[in-house]
Amino acid sequence: MPDIDIRHIAKLARLHLEENEIPKLKKQMGEIVGMVENLPEFTDTNLPLNKEDAMRLRRDEVRDSMKREEILKNAPATEAGCIVVPKIVE
Repeated sequence: MPDIDIRHIAKLARLHLEENEIPKLKKQMGEIVGMVENLPEFTDTNLPLNKEDAMRLRRDEVRDSMKREEILKNAPATEAGCIVVPKIVE
């Protein structure tokens, strides 16, 4: 198992870690890496797969939608043909 640099990962993720959190996180990350390394060994031959178990998808159909003017008429604020929403990022 590769040595994991928790401080580097925390810096990339912009996480502030206390010194006492690092050993626990290193152990947890090591366990995750170990599980991922074992994925190629996983065999799914015991899983019964058949057509009935597949996800059922609806048929893709073209349907009428609301007119743009109708949508904009119901919006609280519009500008240049678009709906104005509150600013999130300054």
